[in-house]
Amino acid sequence: MISLNQLGKSHGARTLFADASIQLNPGNRYGVVGANGSGKSTVLRIIAGQEEASTGSVSVPKNARVGVLEQDHFQYEDERIIDVVMMGNAELWQAMVEKEKLLANAHEHFDADRYTELEDIVIGQDGYSLEARAGEILEGLMIPTELHKEPLSTLSGGFKLRVLLAQTLAYEPEILLLDEPTNHLDIVSIAWLENFLKNYDGCVLVVSHDRRFLDAISTHILDVDYEKITLYTGDYGQFEVAKREERERMEARIAKQEQEIASHKAFVDRFRAKATKARQAQSKLKQMEKIVIEEIPQSSRQYPHFRFTACRPPGKEVVSAKGIHKSFDDDLVLNGVDITVHRDDRLAIIGPNGVGKSTFLKILMGQLEPDTGTVEWGYETHPGYFSQDHAELEETPEYSLLDWLWTYCPERNEGFVRGKLAEVLFTRDDVFKKLKNLSGGEAARLVFSHLNILEPNILVLDEPTNHLDLEGIEALVEGLQNYDGTIIFVSHDRWFVSQLATRVLELKHRGFDDYPGTYEQYLAHRGTDHLEH
Repeated sequence: MISLNQLGKSHGARTLFADASIQLNPGNRYGVVGANGSGKSTVLRIIAGQEEASTGSVSVPKNARVGVLEQDHFQYEDERIIDVVMMGNAELWQAMVEKEKLLANAHEHFDADRYTELEDIVIGQDGYSLEARAGEILEGLMIPTELHKEPLSTLSGGFKLRVLLAQTLAYEPEILLLDEPTNHLDIVSIAWLENFLKNYDGCVLVVSHDRRFLDAISTHILDVDYEKITLYTGDYGQFEVAKREERERMEARIAKQEQEIASHKAFVDRFRAKATKARQAQSKLKQMEKIVIEEIPQSSRQYPHFRFTACRPPGKEVVSAKGIHKSFDDDLVLNGVDITVHRDDRLAIIGPNGVGKSTFLKILMGQLEPDTGTVEWGYETHPGYFSQDHAELEETPEYSLLDWLWTYCPERNEGFVRGKLAEVLFTRDDVFKKLKNLSGGEAARLVFSHLNILEPNILVLDEPTNHLDLEGIEALVEGLQNYDGTIIFVSHDRWFVSQLATRVLELKHRGFDDYPGTYEQYLAHRGTDHLEH
């Protein structure tokens, strides 16, 4: 059991949250939600003992094992992948290593008492099954057995972070703190993690912007908003309903109070001068003065306004990719992909990481050449591209947001450009911020504003939700649903895919599957939400 006791955190004059008193119980899974910068990660760091609270305290059972998802993989670069995972339980790992050393040097000197102590630790913590558990978790996170004894340095950055996630899970802590665990996972691995957490016995706190993931795993929601932390029972969808109803009740209560004050004031104004009504008027005045209208707090949640307009309709066939093969050294990532995208398609490209989804988009956009095959764009096609790395911003890092966006519409005045930036939540002095200083979410919002100005009739989007908060993702879905052009997109966010896709292209290591229907229809066709491993 974790107890937050009047917990508060401030940065200078800015209060993130205050007076939070909440009990978090074993067996419950808490989704931690709120706008970017609201203090979600701060809550986890305070519970983990990595950051001090400004006021109040956190009480954690003295001997409880606390597992925290780390981000620093550099210390493990030369270690075997399987060993990195087992190192999560430091006491058990050190006992296993020391025991092996004792056995290796037994011909020189053997300390039987120490060996017995170490064996008790290994047996007491189920150490003989640790490697098997670690291997199973790595497999679930799409790191195959043949790589488990390779050094961590052989993996890409995203897969190294999966190993650190496996390390946290294999530790089997009573308290599990996960900050954005799905960030570097594909659809397959996210589904595996959901099942793992749903069967987990301890107390789990998860910060995530993945709505479907939160719906799947959460028994409760911790909402960091209005400078406080509020506990709700249920998944994310139930939380949304409850919070909206709570706000509506508050607004109705205030409206009633205002109506009551207006009624008393009207009576006083009308009868104050009449001697026969003077006493009643005075009574009404006192009643009016006693009514204290509660102030509706300002939410930290902000919704950008994403608008996309197609300059003109393209031809019926938007783009055709025929026989696309692509390898990097000996690694074949695209194997004979054939697809013709039609006007008004909303094509979701899904599949495990490393299967070539982003590569395929780059080939479509002419940024990569296929080894074999051709790409042909149709009549009057004007594609706009959203890349994962926002490379277009890196070319001019010293530009301000205002100057950069203005270069794409030099014929318009400053007010127009500022208006476009305000739509995506850049106001006042925000517009003078340099591109090199933008966060991932800010960079994404700026690129979407750029696409709004370009008016492409085809949007090609590579993981557009990666750095957006839940409000940003919801706003993006609304903007894309109202767009009258064609959309080709890669995403690991299943809620996002389910809201948009009218056609699904699943890329596989041995080919592809082109399905003419929604994501939900595709899952029914496949009979699984796990897709290909």
